[in-house]
Amino acid sequence: MTTRLTPYLQFDGDAAEAMRYFASVLGGELQLMTFGDMGGMGLPEDQHGRVMHAALVVDDAISLMGADSGGMDGSPMGDRTQTFLALSGEDAERLRGWYEALAADGTVEVPLEQAPWGDSFGQVQDRWGHHWMINIAGTA
Repeated sequence: MTTRLTPYLQFDGDAAEAMRYFASVLGGELQLMTFGDMGGMGLPEDQHGRVMHAALVVDDAISLMGADSGGMDGSPMGDRTQTFLALSGEDAERLRGWYEALAADGTVEVPLEQAPWGDSFGQVQDRWGHHWMINIAGTA
């Protein structure tokens, strides 16, 4: 079971353009999901076209993720200038342990629970202000 740490870049409405550019440079497979694809996620309709999640997987060692969050009221992703780190994989025990450890000294931003895309997802801000996104695959 592989667990990986992935950079997660924040954008202000231009995530699709940026991620397509990175795909043209790095190669790999790009997947884009908008807020509208997930039923709007409680956001105003004019924000449904923004990218909720983009994943560029180049190979087993290189991947890059991104989303539109800048300027969005109520976005759990916060300001696009902040640092986000994504931990993902299938090792539920290990990933839950990391989530709980980070949450113990930090602030829970999104409880670790089943997400609309079928995995378990949670987000914590550590005591230094870094945001950690934990996604446990196949736990729905």
